[in-house]
Amino acid sequence: MLHTVNKSPFERNAFKACLARAKEGSVIVLFEDAVYAVTRGTTLEKIAVRAAEKFHVFVLGPDLNARGYDWGQVVEGVTVVDYDDFVDIVVTHGPVTAWL
Repeated sequence: MLHTVNKSPFERNAFKACLARAKEGSVIVLFEDAVYAVTRGTTLEKIAVRAAEKFHVFVLGPDLNARGYDWGQVVEGVTVVDYDDFVDIVVTHGPVTAWL
């Protein structure tokens, strides 16, 4: 199962709801404002690190850059991907559950 999250974890609970309901080993892709969930130095850093240990967590690199972050600011265990990788993940790991 592929889970996608696009809302800021500081405005909505989609990221935490996804983590609470996804099965271990699931694939999670964060994009748009959800990228904040896996950046270093936030109140969610420990949650993001634990998520990366339990799930395959990916974050869209261009969305990180658009928000002023570079790939080195992503917590350990989370993989930064580009648009082509994102498409490959969706094709490979469907069906998709979108967390709003």
